[in-house]
Amino acid sequence: MGKSILISNIQYLITCDTEDNVYEHVNMLIQDGKIQYIGPEMFPADEIIDGTYSLVYPGLINTHHHLYQIFTRNLPQVQNMELFPWLIYLYEIWKKLNSDVIYYTSLIGMGELLKSGCTTCFDHHYVFPNESEGLIDAQFSAASKLGIRMHASRGSMSLSKKDGGLPPDSVVQNVDEILRNSEYLINKYHDKNKYSMRQVALAPCSPFSVTEDLLIESAKLARDKGVRLHTHLAETLDEENYMLSRFGLRPLEYMEKVGWIGNDVWFAHGIHFNDRELKLLEDTGTGVAHCPISNMKLSSGIARIPEMLKRNIPVGLAVDGSASNDGSNLLEEMRVAYLLHRLNSSQDAPSGYDILKIATKGSARVLGREDIGSISIGMAADCFIIDSRRFELVGALSDPKSLLSTVGFKNSVDYTIVAGEIVVRDGQLVNIDEEKLVREGTQLVNNYINS
Repeated sequence: MGKSILISNIQYLITCDTEDNVYEHVNMLIQDGKIQYIGPEMFPADEIIDGTYSLVYPGLINTHHHLYQIFTRNLPQVQNMELFPWLIYLYEIWKKLNSDVIYYTSLIGMGELLKSGCTTCFDHHYVFPNESEGLIDAQFSAASKLGIRMHASRGSMSLSKKDGGLPPDSVVQNVDEILRNSEYLINKYHDKNKYSMRQVALAPCSPFSVTEDLLIESAKLARDKGVRLHTHLAETLDEENYMLSRFGLRPLEYMEKVGWIGNDVWFAHGIHFNDRELKLLEDTGTGVAHCPISNMKLSSGIARIPEMLKRNIPVGLAVDGSASNDGSNLLEEMRVAYLLHRLNSSQDAPSGYDILKIATKGSARVLGREDIGSISIGMAADCFIIDSRRFELVGALSDPKSLLSTVGFKNSVDYTIVAGEIVVRDGQLVNIDEEKLVREGTQLVNNYINS
């Protein structure tokens, strides 16, 4: 038998299951990485966590990130830019990426996610400078060190400035090279089994930074290998105008033309969809990763999330890149999402609990997972715990389902558990020396930015 954990006498257990159950004063047994029991009985266990004053939630799931951007947070040169000029400036820094930068940014970004209750991270890495090797390997190594469940992507760019795209030549690769490495990484890392800790998606960067043949061939390879497809889409009006001028098609029309529609596809952002396009997403089960803070910072717009939810379009929550968010905190993303849509849609906005479900089982659906995203018997033991005896939670417990969105939670969670292993304890990462990581990361970022 594997390690067991009993969380005893839980004050509130918010499950996000199909019945929207919220249990009070129950015990939850975790065994062999799975939820084994929820109810009144006590069991012996390798570790017992006293849940008498605890709120227990399903682990949050991040559906779109760019971990490599951690070292380019809060740069004054780009703080007032929108997406296209922002990208053009930052590509000149990002073209210096190497495996050390990728490893440390992955540790820091995913460490921050774990400390804010996120148990699964999808990262969209698409910058592969000349001579760079082992970048995705470095990400999976960091994820294993931390103990987080990770979906990585083999992203790509094949359309440089000289061909009408945005990125410099040094981070653009040819289609054959991209496809060879994509297949290699799928074969090496993708685990399609239930409770998998490692999966791979194919994720060409965007329709304005890749060629049509790369999109078509990536879709063929992904479907042959049984992995998912992801890219940025409908993020800005600049993108829409670029696609109309270059191809005479709106972004989603173009993606439909190249075979990028279906329940194995999800798009980051999805702000500028019209009614017909929402219907197409609905009919095909194509998903959207909602990134409200990034969309606000870059003045990109507000995604039509209330309508997407009513249409049962798969919607997950995401922090997006750290240079367009300046953080990797899904708890903050939840509260911002709730307030943004209240401001924009009033009574039609998602409730606080709706936002929690987007960040858990909605995100699981976007990633094609049925074994994470909620707490019930047989699900993966991914959850986080907050002690309710805090100043900022006094008077806030009348609706624990909505608390994280309406009131918000701004500190590190007390515990994060992934696959039945405690990876955050008393607000600190268990498998990493945080002080040492800060020292080494700070030294590396200074060398990287100033090189």
